[in-house]
Amino acid sequence: MTTSVVAMQAVQKSFGSRPVLQGVDWQVGPGRVIGLLGRNGAGKSTLLECMLGLREADGGHAALFGEPVAALSEAARARIGYVPQKSDLFDWLTPDQLLAYFRTLYPRWNEARVENLLSRWGFDATARRQRIGTLSGGQQQRLAIIRALAHEPDLLVLDEPVASLDPVGRRDFLRELVCDVLGRGTTVLFSTHILSDLERVAFDVAFLKDGRIALQAPLDELMEGARRVTAMAPHVEHLRFGHELGRVQHANGAVSVVARLTPEEADLLQHRPGLHLEPMSLEDLFEEVTR
Repeated sequence: MTTSVVAMQAVQKSFGSRPVLQGVDWQVGPGRVIGLLGRNGAGKSTLLECMLGLREADGGHAALFGEPVAALSEAARARIGYVPQKSDLFDWLTPDQLLAYFRTLYPRWNEARVENLLSRWGFDATARRQRIGTLSGGQQQRLAIIRALAHEPDLLVLDEPVASLDPVGRRDFLRELVCDVLGRGTTVLFSTHILSDLERVAFDVAFLKDGRIALQAPLDELMEGARRVTAMAPHVEHLRFGHELGRVQHANGAVSVVARLTPEEADLLQHRPGLHLEPMSLEDLFEEVTR
């Protein structure tokens, strides 16, 4: 039996009187690439921080590689790469000094890869000698990504990893993720609000809503089966779907149901009078699931 890379059970976290995580259950197997989606303020960063043991949860249990996050071994920590939403780099160091420091902490540091990324991502000799605090936001984010990739982690956690990058920088990072990281079977969890980026690299998507994982599914299967079924109420109000995601009553008396349909269900409904079926984009699905 393969141990889950990530195992969260009933994880709770509140800030004052405001609950953010309300009993999160989440299992992530090895080699999965999961895009974490949720509205602004839904708690994506908090979820990732509690998962990594960077923020203490109020209740529940979280484990990585089968070890409780509150007592991770050094060996387990060395298998994790993390890029936070806000830079946690040492602003007073230069890129070369920062990477030299982290090189001493990881036995699996790939110096050739670091040099290759620094060269390709615009760190010339001058930039490598500047204090990190004087670099642009995009340069700092690239440096954080290089640091996270340098030791070839088995678990890579990315919180809005391309928020400060221009379109060219985003494309370069995604190419690196697809060509190298995914090829090694790394488990990747990343939150993003740029849905087009997610569609390029994610195998699965997970939606965080009301403090829980409301839905997780392979992206291809989800997009293939997601449909909006619309009809006047008498035609649809009695219908029930095995994977219904949302139901809305319109002012004109019509009802729209968003559901994951099997090919057989879709074929059957397509031929029923009074029903209109339409496929959904990831953006449409995001709006419906997180409504």
